[in-house]
Amino acid sequence: MPVETRPEREEDELSGQMSFLDHLEELRKRIIHSLIAVAVAFGVCWTFADTLFKIVSVPIRKTGVELIVTSPTEAFNLELKLALLAAIFLGAPFILGQVWLFIAPGLYKHERRYAMPFVLSSSVLFVLGGAFGYFVAFPYALQFLIEWAKNMGVTPRISASEYFDLFIMVELGLAIIFEIPALIFVLSRIGLVSGRFLLKNTRYAVLIAFVLAAIITPTTDIPNMMMMAGPMVALYLLGVVVAFIFGKKRTKEPGD
Repeated sequence: MPVETRPEREEDELSGQMSFLDHLEELRKRIIHSLIAVAVAFGVCWTFADTLFKIVSVPIRKTGVELIVTSPTEAFNLELKLALLAAIFLGAPFILGQVWLFIAPGLYKHERRYAMPFVLSSSVLFVLGGAFGYFVAFPYALQFLIEWAKNMGVTPRISASEYFDLFIMVELGLAIIFEIPALIFVLSRIGLVSGRFLLKNTRYAVLIAFVLAAIITPTTDIPNMMMMAGPMVALYLLGVVVAFIFGKKRTKEPGD
């Protein structure tokens, strides 16, 4: 039985170490590319900062409550945050493409053809998540909370920073949550998960959804928590259907 020599062992360990370092280098490169894309998109969105401010202020204006600022720099910082949020949405297709390029080396060659469906579907779902937050979830939660305060006989005086921080959290949270079906589609197509497996573990998914909703929701009221948990559970169930339709066992093609 051949005995592995010390130099061979050292070469194998070095190879594994370099492979790990290459993996970290790839991650660093994808992050840098994504940050550059966001920076370029930010430059575009900053020119529309005043318009973005007016658009995002619509839900609170409909409640009849005026926003207040408590420092000279608050309004400027708010427009910076809004421009950055818009830049993330604008650069979402490129960022998600970088995500795919990072995970692609770990896939078989025949599995990498799902790059375009993943980038397109995840980009559309990201925007849909933001749209759902702006037109449905955020206005509903805001109206509920404002009416609750008024019924208590309290006059709402809301800080602009707190309002926009809540808005940004809801928008990004729902945009990421809406990625669930696209992620399940890819995982099921390459055979890492199946519809049967996902359906069997639905109760755990529901539990995780409510735990995550409790963590990322800034308030402790049930309506705000349901605003996050409800879409998560619904999108997970949609993902289960997607997995049953498109899922298959993972196979290794010759030459992979």
